[in-house]
Amino acid sequence: MGAIERVLNAAKAERLRAGENPAAWRGHLDATLPKPGKLTRGHHAALAYADMPASRSELRARPAVAALALELAVLTATRTSEVLKAQWNEFDLDAGLWTIPAERMKARREHRMALSKRALAIVKELSTVRSSEFVFPGQKPGKPLSNMAMLMLLERMGRRGSITSHGFRSTFSDWASEVSPYSSELRETALAHTIGNKAEAAYRRGDALEKRRAMMEAWAQWCEPKAANVLPFPKPTAIAQ
Repeated sequence: MGAIERVLNAAKAERLRAGENPAAWRGHLDATLPKPGKLTRGHHAALAYADMPASRSELRARPAVAALALELAVLTATRTSEVLKAQWNEFDLDAGLWTIPAERMKARREHRMALSKRALAIVKELSTVRSSEFVFPGQKPGKPLSNMAMLMLLERMGRRGSITSHGFRSTFSDWASEVSPYSSELRETALAHTIGNKAEAAYRRGDALEKRRAMMEAWAQWCEPKAANVLPFPKPTAIAQ
C-alpha cells in the first residue's frame, strides 16, 4: 500500500489527479485495516559445515573461473557480489590481504579480509593470466563475471536450489559458532556485520585482522578435502636375514 500511496501522491503533485489519496494509510486506511506485518525474508539455502570438504573437492574438479570465484567466496565468507566485482587494486598479495572499499560493502564501511593460504593461491593463480581490472572478468569487455555464472555452476553440480553461493556465509557462521574456538565477535567481524550495540561499536577501533587471519586459515583447513590431508605412511625397509 505504501508504494500505491506514493504513486498517487506523485500524480497529484504533477497535477495528474485531484482530491484525497484513497491509498493514504495514516488517518485513513489505518482506521479500518489491521496494521501490516513486517516483511519477512527466507534464509538462503546453505550447506552443512560437515559437508564442506566434499563440496570443495567437487569444486576443485571443475576447471572454470566460476568455480574459483565460488571457492574464494567460501574461503573468505564474503558476499557473492563482493567476489565477482573484486578488482586487482584491492589486493596486496605480499601481505595476503584483500581490502574491499566502502562503496562495495553492504554496510558502507571498508572491510579488510586476511587471506588463507589457499585463498591467496587462487588469487595468485589468476594474477598470472590477468586480462582485466577485475579478478574474475566476464565475457563482455570491462565487465566482471556475471552472477549467472555462479548459478549455472551450481546447476551443473546438481546443487541449484539446494544450496546458494550466499548460503556459504551461513555455513561459515555455523562452523565458527559450533565447532571453532573463535569468538562471536571475530565471526561477526569476518562477516562484516554491523555491531548492534552502539556503545560497543563506538569503542571498537580495530578489526582484529591477525586473529581473523588465524580463524580464516582454520576455516580453510576445515574445508580442505580430507583425502588431501591424508599422508602416506613410509614403506617399511626390508629386514636383513
